[in-house]
Amino acid sequence: MTEQALVEQARLGDEEAFSRLIAAHQRMVYAIALRMTGNPEDAADLSQEAFLRAWKSLGGFQGESAFSTWLYRLTSNVCIDFIRKEKRRKAMDIASLDQEPEEGRRTELTDNRLLPEQELERSELREAIARNLEKLPEDYRRILTLRELGGLSYEEIARSLSLNEGTVKSRIARARLALRRLLLNDGNFSAAETSKELELSGTGGVPK
Repeated sequence: MTEQALVEQARLGDEEAFSRLIAAHQRMVYAIALRMTGNPEDAADLSQEAFLRAWKSLGGFQGESAFSTWLYRLTSNVCIDFIRKEKRRKAMDIASLDQEPEEGRRTELTDNRLLPEQELERSELREAIARNLEKLPEDYRRILTLRELGGLSYEEIARSLSLNEGTVKSRIARARLALRRLLLNDGNFSAAETSKELELSGTGGVPK
């Protein structure tokens, strides 16, 4: 049965069809969540949340894009929601540290006390990466998702998209450059910050 047929069956409430869709895409969904959060446990939880949200939202999927594109976008949104909540929590943690007596802070904080602020900044940039991926043309967004978030090889991407490897490599390079420009146009990040986080998040090697 084709994926389109499975989607149609799942839209009608066929749980077995949806289970087959999960099996086909769980690796990629988990990879996206792991790259965006950097935590295996969070990634596993968010993958489950993404599939649950997909099951509930299937009625609204009209097939304007491939099911995989719709699912990966939904996964990114789930992760963005999580990152925002974590950002607010960490901001509150930082505020509570600032309210502690100076003596208590000396005894409890180590030389790594700036790490919460640094992690807050990184979470903001990871959120920006996910947000700006949505602004890329469909072919750029899809190929970056497969390569950088899904971890597929050039050969696997070429087979998946019916392209030759040379085209895949050049398109990925152009997509990375386009994403970097979008991030810089956000106005909140320097070129150095953007390049560093792209490397950490898996979208490294962005040409300058």
